Amino acid sequence: MDKSDESTALVTPNAARKAYDGQDTEASKTFHDNRNINTEMHQTEGGFLKPLIFGGLDGILTSFAIVAGAAGGSMPIPVILVLGFSNIFADALAMGVGEFLSSKAENEWILSERKRENWEMENYPEGEIREMIEIYQERGMSHEDAVLVINTMAKYKDFFVDVMMAEELQLQVPEEDHKVESMKEGVAMFCAFASFGSLPLLGYVIIPAMFPSLPEEMLFISACVVTGVVLFLMGSVKSIFR
Repeated sequence: MDKSDESTALVTPNAARKAYDGQDTEASKTFHDNRNINTEMHQTEGGFLKPLIFGGLDGILTSFAIVAGAAGGSMPIPVILVLGFSNIFADALAMGVGEFLSSKAENEWILSERKRENWEMENYPEGEIREMIEIYQERGMSHEDAVLVINTMAKYKDFFVDVMMAEELQLQVPEEDHKVESMKEGVAMFCAFASFGSLPLLGYVIIPAMFPSLPEEMLFISACVVTGVVLFLMGSVKSIFR
């Protein structure tokens, strides 16, 4: 490999992540010294990790609870399937809509707070600048440095307001398409709940068709095994985003 190929390999989008995973400070330094400003890649899949994990965990445990209760009551298989799938669909819909509405409401509240901060910045910038200087001083910055940094940032009003939201209110301003992102989170929650929630019930559909002579007690055992395996796999996937 010649030097140009080696340099290209060092600035691939996932090189920074590999350097971090391996705690390789030299590789990280080389990446940042040679990268283009738009090269560095961070994990973006984590944005949907919360609805996927939360929805999947809630779905599979809800479904398993239904199966366990129905099996304990010696209900016939058709009744278990009707109870299970109808409950899973209804709960998945409620969880998906709830995720969408809650995320949308939170983003709208954050944007309303940003409007207030923007109004305060337009009408009394000295007060906002003084507040930010005090915050930076509390975090260990000297008064002179804080004044220099804040006065420089204050020249760019929109940027400064976003910084105030993060530093003063501990709020992250959502993107302009936040409604679309909220919808995606709701859909992810619905799909995760419905798909994972269906897994303990699939044994009651597949196993009787493949092994009609198998006793019904084995169906509940299969549901237990499936639930345990899926929970383990979900924990393994979550560990990737450590």
